Amino acid sequence: MTIEKIRGLVTADLAAVDRVVKERLRSPVALVDQVASYIIHSGGKRLRPLLVLLAARACGHDGARHVEAAAIIEFIHTATLLHDDVVDGSSMRRGQETANEVFGNATSVLVGDFLYSRAFQMMVTLDRMPIMNILADATNAIAEGEVLQLMTAHDPTTTEERYFDVIHRKTARLFEAGAQIGAVLSDAPPQVERALAHYGRHIGTAFQLVDDTLDYEADEAALGKHLGDDLAEGKPTLPLIHALQHGNEHQRSLIRDAIEHGGLDRLDEITRAVASLGGLAYTARRALSEAEQALAALSPLPDSEFKEGLSELAKFAVARKN
Repeated sequence: MTIEKIRGLVTADLAAVDRVVKERLRSPVALVDQVASYIIHSGGKRLRPLLVLLAARACGHDGARHVEAAAIIEFIHTATLLHDDVVDGSSMRRGQETANEVFGNATSVLVGDFLYSRAFQMMVTLDRMPIMNILADATNAIAEGEVLQLMTAHDPTTTEERYFDVIHRKTARLFEAGAQIGAVLSDAPPQVERALAHYGRHIGTAFQLVDDTLDYEADEAALGKHLGDDLAEGKPTLPLIHALQHGNEHQRSLIRDAIEHGGLDRLDEITRAVASLGGLAYTARRALSEAEQALAALSPLPDSEFKEGLSELAKFAVARKN
């Protein structure tokens, strides 16, 4: 099933999410409107709101609050993107200039804050304390993940354990929250809520692992950002960590130097080393394992086209090329 067919299961819901996003973006401050609209409407897969919608429908939800919840998740995600691009000094995302490149760092950070606070305003309207708890904990974990990633930048001694701690907090936690919220809104049994939380965590981890391989082997135009961005920022991602553990002295020295100092001067040589040492293949296997665990987590859910959509979404997360 293609991503278009998966979205087709909740076409009306996705259209409703877009309407909520446009409505909630409005601000009497013109620059807030301009920057928020720029980043929200700059493309993207909208996987996180799609996950909320499918999870809610798979649990039998027949109201409209899942639409608001999906928009909340999208706002939180977009806020993290605005802040990430400032921290990383990124100039391209989704095939166009980043907001910080167009509007400046200060504006991007402040509009990111606006999106975070607007998301919490929207949470209040849902009037469900468990959802407030889930999202409050998730946003706190995301912030911790960002700080941990900053601490590991330019550190070639970063372990796999520390790497996975970073991506669980920084990426997987919002996927986990989105899937869990779908169950909470539907008043699903505790075992189903736990199952969907596990599903979200594993699919989110798989998604990030694939992202880290694409940084070395994707088509740049399709990826929508510069290849080697992670390397340029000195991020010790799993392909590099694996290569460091298995390379010869020259290869290890090459990769350590790249992590410590950043830059893309020897990207081609490093990419060849990472591939030949099995870094990309190893990371892909770990991503596939996470996707398989996500699929297994869905077993408590009743059979439905929406459960099938969640299954296909996990497969898409590891098969995508951008």
